[in-house]
Amino acid sequence: MTDGIMSPEKMRTLLEEVATGSLAVDEALNRLRHFPVEKVSSRGEVIGRVDTQRWLRQGFPEVILGLGKKMAHLEKIIEHALEHEGNLLITRVVAKRANRLRKRFPVLAYDPLARALYRQETADDEGLVVVLCAGTADVPVAAEAVLTARMFGARVVTHFDAGVAGLHRLLEAEELLERGRVFVVVAGMEGALPSVVGGLVRRPVIAVPTSQGYGASFGGLSALLAMLNSCASNVSVVNIDNGFGAGFAAGLINRWRE
Repeated sequence: MTDGIMSPEKMRTLLEEVATGSLAVDEALNRLRHFPVEKVSSRGEVIGRVDTQRWLRQGFPEVILGLGKKMAHLEKIIEHALEHEGNLLITRVVAKRANRLRKRFPVLAYDPLARALYRQETADDEGLVVVLCAGTADVPVAAEAVLTARMFGARVVTHFDAGVAGLHRLLEAEELLERGRVFVVVAGMEGALPSVVGGLVRRPVIAVPTSQGYGASFGGLSALLAMLNSCASNVSVVNIDNGFGAGFAAGLINRWRE
């Protein structure tokens, strides 16, 4: 493994070794040769620039979006990413592509619900992120949030299919509503569930509108606008179907210490 992806712990160790004289400056520079950006090329063309500083800067390595990339380009980027230690997450990968990629990179696991490939080398299992969704059709987006938060080191508990058409289903999660450090609430249709949860809890609520719904839901736009207009003051909103963004934000909040 090369040392291009730089965590805070690795940077501290590197600096301490240089300071004590146990590591030569030239060797330290060699270890930093891909820092802060590593170019990924295919047939002489630069197809990607991996942000090797992101783990140091944000506490989470750069994530690869699988959607929209040519297969050859995606394989090349993953190949470079796997040369470095640490967690790796590749989002929005359909099963057919995932099967092909896992044959080439068997170290990767696949979560079919979250539609994501991943390698998890560190798992702190700290705090408590609660992920709720209104309907079973919203589960894929919720699963993406679950996996992302877990990759961030969070302990995650789920409560699915608890929409406003039967609020008594939400009340079954009364203990979770009390114990959760941060909540991710996923809903399509009219997008009402985050406001309900926001009115019941004393922690941050990250609302995720989904594209599930009938014609007037406009592919999730109705849910998005409803969440943006929530009267619950602790509700923040991410983009339509953006389970990754919600899981990332939840992981950051869950990790925060005063």
